[in-house]
Amino acid sequence: MTVATITVVSDPADPRLDDYRDLTTADRRPDRPGGRGLVIAEGVVVVRRLLDSPYPLRSVLGVPRRLDDLAADLAHLDVPAYSTDADTMATTVGFHLNRGVLAVADRAAPVDPVALARSVRTLAVLEGVGDHENLGALFRNAAALGVDGVLLGPRCSDPLYRRSVRVSMGHVLRVPFAELPGSWPASLGLVRDAGLRVAALTPSGSVPIVDAGLTGRRVALLLGAEGPGLTPEALAAADVAVRIPMASGVDSLNVATAAAVAFHAVGAAVP
Repeated sequence: MTVATITVVSDPADPRLDDYRDLTTADRRPDRPGGRGLVIAEGVVVVRRLLDSPYPLRSVLGVPRRLDDLAADLAHLDVPAYSTDADTMATTVGFHLNRGVLAVADRAAPVDPVALARSVRTLAVLEGVGDHENLGALFRNAAALGVDGVLLGPRCSDPLYRRSVRVSMGHVLRVPFAELPGSWPASLGLVRDAGLRVAALTPSGSVPIVDAGLTGRRVALLLGAEGPGLTPEALAAADVAVRIPMASGVDSLNVATAAAVAFHAVGAAVP
């Protein structure tokens, strides 16, 4: 049986910790300056989800107590696990980490958007969702409410940014996602060709979402950035524009919250 090799490291300059260095500036897309293109998980719960994901694990770094919590999870893995104290970890990563453990993995092969669209019952399609925390929360809601996948349109942040992974509680590692190819919003044709009805969520929608006949159907929910919402071009490309009825004086919700309401309204969690 292979086991994780636990090595005590006390020098924050140790090159074995380079994957974890200066995470406040280094967890970028691989095509950005300074980016390492790695997946970073924080905390015992999220590290466990990374271990159970398709992302190839490189190593684990933690204080002894947290590595003890993960002992059974790491027992069968032939990867290095570095044990250190809280001060060394903070100096290495650039901030104090309350959760006490990190893991780093390589990115998995990209998901084919055509295959994803054909395989799902409920899909989220995003335009301009650039806030990392909103994106992470949206993925957590998607996992909780039975959405089968996410397609990323233009101007979306990378779901594998460290903050997105953290806010999603690691669920971004289990909800498949892909970038839509080609020009926008013509690329929505890929979704429609897969047999999904495209429903745009907007405060100006003419139909309340619960009355749009989407429950039980294969549906793609089109969601835009908080604030500007969907572009007119995206709205025009949808099959139907739907809204969440709200009390007087409130015109919109946080995009992740709106997504959760919409996912529930279309019955995404129903087997």
